[in-house]
Amino acid sequence: MSEVLHLGPLAEDALEAAADFHARLLPSIEMTLLGGADPLTLVFLPAGGDHRAWRLAAVQGLARRFAPSRLNAVESDDAKAIAATQGWLAEAGGVTGQMLSLDGNGAAGVLYPAQ
Repeated sequence: MSEVLHLGPLAEDALEAAADFHARLLPSIEMTLLGGADPLTLVFLPAGGDHRAWRLAAVQGLARRFAPSRLNAVESDDAKAIAATQGWLAEAGGVTGQMLSLDGNGAAGVLYPAQ
């Protein structure tokens, strides 16, 4: 079962956002993974570059802890880009522990032609 968890909004300050993520959101992410979500895609709202390190560390740590379940994250507020990426990740069996920044100008039309 492919699942998506939308996280946020979080604080603009990276340290405050990381603390909030770990205290408030991490337990529910862990419960979702323990419940069998595989793959799981986390969706972060776009934020400054100072958020990237803590987000990536959290995603990679969760992916290692819950392997062989797959967990990835995207940074976007574009519903179409998120849906296209989730579809791609669901089929990309070897991809886990990644954080993808989406800009809405992806290759969805090439990868998933209209039927």
